[in-house]
Amino acid sequence: MTPADTRSEVAAEFAAWLTAFLPADYYGERYRHYRWDLGLRRDYQRAAFEAGWLQPTWPPEHGGRSLGLREAMEIRLEAALRSAPKLPNIAGPNVVAPAIRQFGTPEQIDRLLVPLLRGDEWWALGMSEPEAGSDFAGLRTRAELDAPDSTVFRVNGHKIWTTQAHLSRWCTLYARTDPAAPKHRGISCLILDLNSPGVTITPIRMASISDETFCEIFLDDVEIPVTNLLGPYHGGWQVALSSLRHERQMIWIMNWVEIHRGLDSIRRMRERACLHANTPSGAVQMRTLADEVTTGEDIFAELGSLLADAEALRATGYRALHNELAGRPAPEADILKLLGSVTLQRVWELSAVAAGPDSVADPDLLFERQDALAATIYGGTSEIQRNIIGERVLGLPKG
Repeated sequence: MTPADTRSEVAAEFAAWLTAFLPADYYGERYRHYRWDLGLRRDYQRAAFEAGWLQPTWPPEHGGRSLGLREAMEIRLEAALRSAPKLPNIAGPNVVAPAIRQFGTPEQIDRLLVPLLRGDEWWALGMSEPEAGSDFAGLRTRAELDAPDSTVFRVNGHKIWTTQAHLSRWCTLYARTDPAAPKHRGISCLILDLNSPGVTITPIRMASISDETFCEIFLDDVEIPVTNLLGPYHGGWQVALSSLRHERQMIWIMNWVEIHRGLDSIRRMRERACLHANTPSGAVQMRTLADEVTTGEDIFAELGSLLADAEALRATGYRALHNELAGRPAPEADILKLLGSVTLQRVWELSAVAAGPDSVADPDLLFERQDALAATIYGGTSEIQRNIIGERVLGLPKG
């Protein structure tokens, strides 16, 4: 963790602002309640936008302070370390907003960006499809013009794993607009009003507790105005890559903090277990745990390995930032997502081992383990990340 006395002035200013915003008992026993408090999370996003902390590198009218990348990373780390409220619609500010700001027309930016950043209008990402899975370039949803001078696209297709679509007003919909083009070309990004005729949204039943419900979107002759094209015609691949790059920069910071939170829980469990082992009943429980793990040292060995991986993740994140500031390629960015998500899963599985039989009856631990399972899926599956690393970093031929 970063010592408080090494923070920059702007990070310290943000920390003071966050402390003033949060309820006085936020870090106490009611934290579990606040973690799910949608009202608080909405208020936090709006307040962060108005104070310029939401997108620190952007100008004030877009929720920022025109800061540099280094200062922005310090603010994001500070927010994560202090368990700042989770944005209620993460895809909006972290994925869609950068795309609109970079590729949007002046009219699109003027109409859509501020309501998105304030949290007044939620957004979904129309990327994954049943037949394509993690192969984004294999999407089959079609957007066609009835004539070269047509003013609307006619869209037919099916999207899946579309987070919060049932609560969202808008969706960045990726569709194939040139079926004859190579796989990674001929895709366009369209801004879809989810209230449009022909759009059917069906939430997917979840096996775990979550505030980010997955949905299916069915598109039956949906008309989208040509003016809702985001970025170049047939240029949706570049829009998607740029959007996901912003998301993955946030993911490694989130994963790093969650890893440390899990490691802290493991240490607390081991400390309690050692104290309890001094009692007669405690000795029996320690023997039960020893049946599951060869020796207590096995847990500490894995704990040490995870601590090293956590610090490797942080160092790699800083190295990627340093290269970006220097204008050099940053291959480390492709590694961060994979290392962070795999390490996060290992942490919470070790936490379950450290808890022993008590883990079965601990709903919070069950939630953390289930939530960590998604880490190797969202923002690009680990399988796709390994392909990217093999091809772009190691120069291996495509499989």
